[in-house]
Amino acid sequence: MDWLWVVSDWLQALAAGHEPWESYARYFPQLMQGVWLTLQLVVLSGIAGFILAIPLALMRVSDRAWLWVPAYSYIFFFRGTPLLVQIFLVYYGLSQFEWLRQSGWLWNEVLSHAYWCAIITFSLHTAAYIAELFRGALQSIPKGEVEAARALGLSHRQQYSRILLPRAFGMILPAYGNEVILMLKGSALASTITLLDLMGATRNVIARTYMTLEFFLLAGVLYLLIAAVFIGLFRVLEKAYNAHQHAVRLPLNQIDPQLRDEHLRQQVKEDRP
Repeated sequence: MDWLWVVSDWLQALAAGHEPWESYARYFPQLMQGVWLTLQLVVLSGIAGFILAIPLALMRVSDRAWLWVPAYSYIFFFRGTPLLVQIFLVYYGLSQFEWLRQSGWLWNEVLSHAYWCAIITFSLHTAAYIAELFRGALQSIPKGEVEAARALGLSHRQQYSRILLPRAFGMILPAYGNEVILMLKGSALASTITLLDLMGATRNVIARTYMTLEFFLLAGVLYLLIAAVFIGLFRVLEKAYNAHQHAVRLPLNQIDPQLRDEHLRQQVKEDRP
């Protein structure tokens, strides 16, 4: 990313020796690389966690004990233990197993790297929360919609793939956006296993400049900006996916006369002050 250094030189010239702006400009490339790594951790773990959460949620709502008990145990563990402990268990704990260290590609290319250990941990962690969101949404779908799906002659699989899961996804979107923001803030713990994400890069810069307050404030602002982008994206997604909730109510005189009935006229009367 050579353009980062070009921007850094331009910002240093603009700062003209004024602190902390000159230090901000000097270490701009390192901080932006940390932002990029943070985005990778959040986006990749969010996608993987979402994919894993769907079968977990389906197992969780099952009536069969051999399905819901393992799912419940998984969710209970990852929701009940600190994310930091989970990171250490994956990064430091897995190396205690000799057979795993001898597994070849799995160890050499994945589990021995802090980057993939962080993504695995974050994915497993967020999957537990998203699965619970899906479970609550599936169980709160009105029975009439389920009965309508059955009346159409859809199979059990078709009911979930075409009606129930899409309906549940629309219901969990606001809470899912909150989970992504929580995952963004939790990603700061990746710096504890040597990763130079935004927090790791900030700590490195502070070790060189001793400007603790200034750079932690800057890191907080950068986290706020990233969170604002995610919030905006989820607002757009929610508005598009749940368009029926934002439909504009037409006045009675603009509705097709064939669609008007006594119920609509009565509702208009009740809505008038």
